[in-house]
Amino acid sequence: MGKTLYATALRTGGITRTEAQAAPCLIDLALLRPDADDAEQLRPVPPSVVLNQLVQPLEREIQERRKLSMSLASTFEPFMAITSEDAASTHAITVLEGLELINATLDRVIDECTKELLTIQPGSGRRPETLESGLRRVQPLLDRGVDMRTLYQHTARHHSATIGYVERIAPYGLEVRTLEEIIDRLIIVDRRVAFIPARSDRRVALELRHEGLVQYLVGVFDQFWLHAVPWEEEVPYAQKAEGITGVQRSIAKLLVEGHVDDSIARRLGMNVRTCRAHIAKLNAALGSGSRAQLGYLIAQSGILEQDN
Repeated sequence: MGKTLYATALRTGGITRTEAQAAPCLIDLALLRPDADDAEQLRPVPPSVVLNQLVQPLEREIQERRKLSMSLASTFEPFMAITSEDAASTHAITVLEGLELINATLDRVIDECTKELLTIQPGSGRRPETLESGLRRVQPLLDRGVDMRTLYQHTARHHSATIGYVERIAPYGLEVRTLEEIIDRLIIVDRRVAFIPARSDRRVALELRHEGLVQYLVGVFDQFWLHAVPWEEEVPYAQKAEGITGVQRSIAKLLVEGHVDDSIARRLGMNVRTCRAHIAKLNAALGSGSRAQLGYLIAQSGILEQDN
């Protein structure tokens, strides 16, 4: 609207104040000025004059910022030559505090990815909003041919948002596999930068650029990948003796090792309620009346020996 009215004013020599009310920006930018002979008329200011008035402050600001930049560079120049092992070590491991900083750093580093992105996502599935942000991050990488491999836990195969995410991305080159148990979240970019959580609530993360550490984590990822089940294949959840499933045998193993419900649920990527439901089925299958008795019956039943 503003462009149309300004063009009309230039062609006809002016417009009325009533017409100009539809585009107050024309007055704010000084594109129109009052007519000295008619208080109801507004005359157009030539575009060259307006452009000069608008550009001059920007040019002054650019010059001032350039001077500031040169001043800062001059101030820090004596320190640039100072290097030490401590400084290199500090750069190799950076602590990122707060979700905003973590996500901004991830966005920046992943946007620079040129060859490979390796990801481990523990749990039973990612929230839809997390998946959408992940989709925005990885789509440009897939478009430019970056190799991508992601590891989930088996329970993610039953999570609708994760299923939808994989279906959208897999045709473009994302490889996905799953395991029953995996380590905490891990992201490795081009085998040169890795991100790991530094706190259980994931509000603190570590950005790792130490070559030895990153290569070690790449090796960990490759070992998990080697034993994982491709997404398009069926997970071998065959029924075992006494009607006990593979998931329940994994829970039984962790129970015998002394893990509590919360720990078992976290390691197997399920919520505590689901974990306890499986434990109840174990109790029923083995005829146990207590947690202590269940541990004994598991050991005596031989169900864990079926892994051998």
